[in-house]
Amino acid sequence: MCGGKYTEVLSSGFSNYFCAMQKPVLVIKLGTAVITDDEGVISHSIIKKVASEIADLSAAHRVVLVSSGAVGSGKVYIQNYKGSITERKAAAAVGNPLLIQLYQKHFAKFNIPVAQALCERHHFSNRFQFVQLKDTFEAFWQNGILPIVNENDLVSNVELKFSDNDELATLIAIGFDAETLIICTSVGGFMDNEKKIIPVIEKIDGKVMGYVQAGKSTLGLGGMTSKLTFTRLASSLGIKVIICGLDGKTPFADAFAGKNGTTFVPQSSNLKARQKWLASGSITLGTISVDKGAVKALRQRRSLLTVGVTNVQGKFAAGEVVQIKDEEENIIGVAKVKLDTAAIRDGISQKNVLAAHADDIVIF
Repeated sequence: MCGGKYTEVLSSGFSNYFCAMQKPVLVIKLGTAVITDDEGVISHSIIKKVASEIADLSAAHRVVLVSSGAVGSGKVYIQNYKGSITERKAAAAVGNPLLIQLYQKHFAKFNIPVAQALCERHHFSNRFQFVQLKDTFEAFWQNGILPIVNENDLVSNVELKFSDNDELATLIAIGFDAETLIICTSVGGFMDNEKKIIPVIEKIDGKVMGYVQAGKSTLGLGGMTSKLTFTRLASSLGIKVIICGLDGKTPFADAFAGKNGTTFVPQSSNLKARQKWLASGSITLGTISVDKGAVKALRQRRSLLTVGVTNVQGKFAAGEVVQIKDEEENIIGVAKVKLDTAAIRDGISQKNVLAAHADDIVIF
């Protein structure tokens, strides 16, 4: 508990650190479509509303804001913009400082300094770099600074990019042990077949997946399929996920109160910090498919042997984190593998060849 006689005996610096670290982590993701108009222009009124709400939430949370909109902000400066990879990189490089300046302007009204954090996949896949990233964010929170995160589009290799900012926000939420992840969408929540928002979803099962409509918003890379995929990952690891819109005066407060969007109930999880780091690097280029026998063994906390592998996709090296899928192509977990792609393929027909040790496997 912060404040009172206990913190009075602490030095000011340690007291601030102690209080900041007692707050739960809240990750908020804003997609391009919710902060821009149809022309891709950032809405100042929406950014103003977001700043006001986050200022209130910061009193009780360590907040991370993951914001899209850089490409949309910068593409007007690229002549004859067609959306190629090179043009997107250039637009993002122009748009990122414009976007951060806008956030800086509105958060300054609440005496909240902002920091731009441009992330790449290796910040999550490399344990040492991930710990450094986490330590830096803790320094932000200790000093009352709001980190605003986006992908570093200028230098990110197309093969190593995050699929979209839904993924980036999810990996931050998992890796930073967030209590809640809010994903904002232009449709206002998760809808059933009658286009009605479902207030609470206990578990993402086949029925829920059946409601998903393929398609994307005009400006964003992601869609509801993407949001549901990462919501399932986060909620299975004990994180409450809320998919909501930004309508109304206090959309985030309403979301916490169950009056805005859809709340996905978190599942129980007792993963350790290292296991959560493994899970935070889970969406990779590499995938190992396993048979039913291997699935059963993995759920009993056993190691993965190559004899249980049915297929290997992607190219990865020993020591990298890959997805594990069952025979129905469901992602059931992740593993830090002992062997590279070729070695696992070679070992499929052999017995007792270790593909991943039980201590390096996280099953969702």
